[in-house]
Amino acid sequence: MNLSHLILSNFKNYSEADLNFSDKINCLVGGNGAGKTNVMDAIYYLSFCKSYFNPIDSQNINHDADFFALHGFYHIQNDQDDKISCIQKRNQKKQFRYNSKDYERLADHIGKIPLVMISPYDRDLINEGSETRRKYIDGVISQFDKVYLNDLLEYNKALLQRNILLKNFAEQHYFDELSLTIWDEKLIELGESLHEKRKDFLRDFNPLFEEYYRYLSGGSEQVEVVYSSQMGNESLKQLLENSLQRDRIARYTTQGIHKDDLIFLIDGFPVKKFGSQGQQKSFVVAIKLAQFEYTRLKKGFKPILLFDDIFDKLDDDRVSQIVELVSQENFGQVFITDTQHQRIKSIFEKIKIDHKIFFVEKGTVREIDD
Repeated sequence: MNLSHLILSNFKNYSEADLNFSDKINCLVGGNGAGKTNVMDAIYYLSFCKSYFNPIDSQNINHDADFFALHGFYHIQNDQDDKISCIQKRNQKKQFRYNSKDYERLADHIGKIPLVMISPYDRDLINEGSETRRKYIDGVISQFDKVYLNDLLEYNKALLQRNILLKNFAEQHYFDELSLTIWDEKLIELGESLHEKRKDFLRDFNPLFEEYYRYLSGGSEQVEVVYSSQMGNESLKQLLENSLQRDRIARYTTQGIHKDDLIFLIDGFPVKKFGSQGQQKSFVVAIKLAQFEYTRLKKGFKPILLFDDIFDKLDDDRVSQIVELVSQENFGQVFITDTQHQRIKSIFEKIKIDHKIFFVEKGTVREIDD
């Protein structure tokens, strides 16, 4: 699967851009702030129906324009080009289309164009709170499991209703346990299934992650992603029953899979506290490469892989090592941004593989010779 052609209109700092890509490696070079990352974000949009960086769609419209439009033409599993479009007009609902047919639910598109983005923001997986890590694991599983995505959406709806009831009970000084039980049953049914799928995912994911970390670090450290859940020792039914009084006081649901977390360990210690900057960078890149491999195995074809500005502070040998890795047969189409044109040029003098280089400057982008 690959993206052959991309058209941008009024997207971020681009008025217009029309690009044809290599089906292997595409490099966007240019100074900071030129717009390299915005091209990557447009590609991300067409897979996930949203920006990787800014969740407010209207803020991604260029200056005083009335809309932005993204059009991608993909070779998926046949010789025919499939067209995917995202159109956002000011003060209107976002339109997302597959071959000119609008989606009724954006969730129906998730997983159709599997993609993995690696960026400096991935350090948030280590540094931010548990919600960031839950969103990550949910996003990965949802790319290949539609039932999981639907169950997750339904779980969050039931959780919201239960929390509204708890708040209303406290404000109005009454309690109706029967009305709460309806949402408890929904949470239990969905939560148990989601919990099992998260466990299954990490069981299969960890060996891939460990392998990529060893490749990137060249070290002998033992790394692991551990699933931390309140449901480790008790069923969700027991948790909800035991926490009822606490929930009434807190006015929200204190127990459930919405409190799960991922613990990142290096040699048995939290990487956030004990990992060096280099170890942390290798850790998150290895997580994303393992995500790529896991998704490839599940989907049966290669996701698109984006490397956005991750070569900063890496020496040239390490950059060459990563580019050589993704040039191998296991990987498909790859997009890379870098500020150093000469570095990219010298890499492809050593690694003979189909590629294109694009120069980006002030919201314009053009293909250039090596």
